[in-house]
Amino acid sequence: MEIRRLNRQEHINTRRLYEEVFPEDSRSFVDYYYTEKTKDNCIYAAEEDGGIQAMLHLNPYVLMVNKAAKPADYIVAVATREKYRRRGFMAELMAAALKSMYKEGKAFTFLMPAAEGIYLPHGFRTVYEQERKFRGSREEILKEAEARNMEATPAKEADVPLLARTAERYLSERYQVYAKRDEKYYIRLLKELSSDGAGLYLFWKEGEIRDYRIFDADDTGEGQERPKIMVRIVDVRRMLMSMGLKGLTAACLTVTDPVIEGNNRCLTITGTEYSGVMLMDGRPENSEGTVTAAALSGFLFGALSAEDMCKEEGVSLSGRLIGELGKIIPLTRIFLNEAV
Repeated sequence: MEIRRLNRQEHINTRRLYEEVFPEDSRSFVDYYYTEKTKDNCIYAAEEDGGIQAMLHLNPYVLMVNKAAKPADYIVAVATREKYRRRGFMAELMAAALKSMYKEGKAFTFLMPAAEGIYLPHGFRTVYEQERKFRGSREEILKEAEARNMEATPAKEADVPLLARTAERYLSERYQVYAKRDEKYYIRLLKELSSDGAGLYLFWKEGEIRDYRIFDADDTGEGQERPKIMVRIVDVRRMLMSMGLKGLTAACLTVTDPVIEGNNRCLTITGTEYSGVMLMDGRPENSEGTVTAAALSGFLFGALSAEDMCKEEGVSLSGRLIGELGKIIPLTRIFLNEAV
């Protein structure tokens, strides 16, 4: 088995595997994906017996984290040909991708799991359930708009500048973590929806966009489990320095990461509610506890409290350290509703 990052011209060579593992995706959507998304994404492949037998895609996004723009990769299309499964291909692909992200300066990564248990051993933790604004018919959308004294119209490319400004303003006022909305984001989204026969409807009132619904006859969201989003810290230092504090903080802890060697270090956390987290290398003899990158991922994104982290394997925190970590303001207001 050879694990490597494909060059752009080789991306199309993974389409056959994609169609084999994800037969539920329509041909028109796959056409869109391999025309549009693979123009700027990264694909890691596992090659054996003269072909690509497993793959992992990294789709780039700009995420806003506490008002700061940060590049982050959305892990999608994790697939292994059936006869090559249970041989560790996915673990090797994930390790290669995470190490590459670390070198590129990414703070964290995220994915939508087919099953959460697959990714827990790789340091991912569930932090968000996607909001669903799907409707199965255009008539439902129009009736809802009328009931709310609004007008619903299909989004057009001409609407994109106002839509981007409106969405960015709305999200920035309400969320700590979300994908940055710009014109490029919505132009691509409209292509993505239309590729599968879906569409974006805008709700208007007094010349302003007030809401939206997605028409998709095949995915109404009714009675379905909300898709989950899992995150994993890629660079512990970059992630910690993105965090705010409730007050004066001083703590020293040791971080462990079985995949990304650069995260294995002792860190001193200081700062105030004005400065946010500041970091220095700490002395191991001053460490007040040990925390894994996986547990820290859950903690910083609000899925675990400091006390909860102590229940995870490989975590041991002093009482004082638990109190100091409790001064970190977690990223609980999250909006990550991207599909691919």
